[in-house]
Amino acid sequence: MLQVESIIIHPVYFGNIAHYVAMAQAKLVVFEVEDNYQKQTFRNRTYIATANGILLLNIPIKHISKGLRGSRDKMHQKYKEVRIENDFKWQKEHWKSIQIAYRSSPYFEYYEEDIAPLFEKKQTFLLDFNLECFAVIADLLALEITLEKTTTYELEVSNKQDFRHLVKTKEMQTFAFDSYRQVLQKESSFLPNLSILDVLFNEGTRALSYLEKQKL
Repeated sequence: MLQVESIIIHPVYFGNIAHYVAMAQAKLVVFEVEDNYQKQTFRNRTYIATANGILLLNIPIKHISKGLRGSRDKMHQKYKEVRIENDFKWQKEHWKSIQIAYRSSPYFEYYEEDIAPLFEKKQTFLLDFNLECFAVIADLLALEITLEKTTTYELEVSNKQDFRHLVKTKEMQTFAFDSYRQVLQKESSFLPNLSILDVLFNEGTRALSYLEKQKL
């Protein structure tokens, strides 16, 4: 494994393989928490494999009111200030979808009790929820890294490898990662760069080794 000294990256909702490859191969991971929130990113979405193909799981968020029409001022909201819209039963729906998709995978029952509580307790802020999801996954992967958070936003960084672009959903299918046996592979071809949940439930204790061997 070629390990880099430090990277900067966004904490996201059950990050995809690319996110975890970057983190698994770094000594220091700095989470970007001082940027503005942007729509249609992995901050509030993840993709899993189902019998019908790839399924998007999207966390609903509360939107801030827009400025007056004609105003030149744009309404910006910090990522760390974004609130989850808990009027929808999204947690129940997401967990049910995950159960249906992965209950026959080799390691689902092994990790189920650790992940299920994430969908039982309501969180107010999206960032807090994503950080909690990361903490659980990092523990299950036995991912040993030093973790820090940004205190100010910098457009360009010179002392860290910048992986913040991975937060964009268009980055999902742009990597040639090695295939692994997916529970639905008999019915479809390999689906690359899905949520870390896909690797974890299918590869189990081999997941970290897999991540360490991939190239971005």
